[in-house]
Amino acid sequence: MARSSLYQQVAAEVRRAIYTGDLAPGDQIPTETDLMEAHGVSRNTVRLALGELENEGLILRMRRRGTFVRERRPLLMRPQDEFLPLDQSEPRFDSFVHAVTSEGRRADQNIEVSIVKPPEDVSTRLALGDDSLAVVRRRLRFVDGQPYNTYDSYFPLDLVGDSEIARPGDIKRGANRVLAELGHPQVRAVDDISARMPTPDEALQLQLEPGTPVVVYVRVGYDSGDTPVRVAVSVLPADKHLIRYELERH
Repeated sequence: MARSSLYQQVAAEVRRAIYTGDLAPGDQIPTETDLMEAHGVSRNTVRLALGELENEGLILRMRRRGTFVRERRPLLMRPQDEFLPLDQSEPRFDSFVHAVTSEGRRADQNIEVSIVKPPEDVSTRLALGDDSLAVVRRRLRFVDGQPYNTYDSYFPLDLVGDSEIARPGDIKRGANRVLAELGHPQVRAVDDISARMPTPDEALQLQLEPGTPVVVYVRVGYDSGDTPVRVAVSVLPADKHLIRYELERH
């Protein structure tokens, strides 16, 4: 049997034990020596198998401590809930905060607000001119004290410069409601979702383990005149998030 097939077989056995619950989150994986003896393979074959599982985000190898099954409790996100109708007398809870607290977990976030020349892709999505500026509200979001994702919202400066969107701090009733008060309610959104490996800054900020990919979720919101009024860019560690869309035929 080819060596590649051997290490894939070892990886498949460990993977199966993780998915069936025989190895639970936090459990220690058998040592390299134990796996060598159990499968009759070389140390290099075992290391290739463990490397594959690490790249899949299933295990965590810790120097001098061993190899462990990674915690996998993805946060369920429902992007369509952002536009649910809500009585004006009620606060518009942040969709992230709602998703976290509905699972009985603790949500927190750091918010920074600045005026910037947006990245080219954001500028294009907002249909801005070459010299146009945007207000960006950058969030680093936490679940139970652990960094979970980043969420950057860009708005045309000419549109929101005199509103609380351009001022520091949280907006209790939500930026969507502020846009509506400015005469630009979002009535349509276009979502783009892609995956890649994180940048070094993202890996550091989100405290990502090696081999953890991220999902980049970009939402462009349009007003009733079909003018783009907001671009929201989320960077989501793939092992911590589940995005669920529900479609209904009318």
